[in-house]
Amino acid sequence: MSTELLLAAFLICVGLCTAGAGTHLYQMLSGQQAMLRYDGKTFAGTLGHLFMSFICGPYIMLQMGWQHEDNSTLSMSNALIAAMVAFGWAFLTGLLIVGSYVAVLRL
Repeated sequence: MSTELLLAAFLICVGLCTAGAGTHLYQMLSGQQAMLRYDGKTFAGTLGHLFMSFICGPYIMLQMGWQHEDNSTLSMSNALIAAMVAFGWAFLTGLLIVGSYVAVLRL
C-alpha cells in the first residue's frame, strides 16, 4: 500500500517539476507569459500551444489558484480547486513522462 502511494507521489513530483521547468523555459524562449490556450496563427502554432498547455498546465493551474479577488483577498475555494486539478493533471503528465522514459529504456 505504501509503495503505491510513494509511486503516485513520485509521478506527481515528476509532473510538477516538468511543468514548472517547461513553463519557465517557454517564457524565456518565447518572451510571453505561458497560459492555457489553443490559438495560433498556423496549424503548427495551434498544436504547439496545445502541447505547451498540456505539459505546463499543472504549474499554470497552481498560479491561477493564487490570483487575488477584486478586494485583494485570496479565495480559499479557488486555491483548493486549482490545487486539486493541478495535482491530478500533474499525475497524468508525470505518468506520461515516466511511462515514456521506461518504454524507451526497455528498448
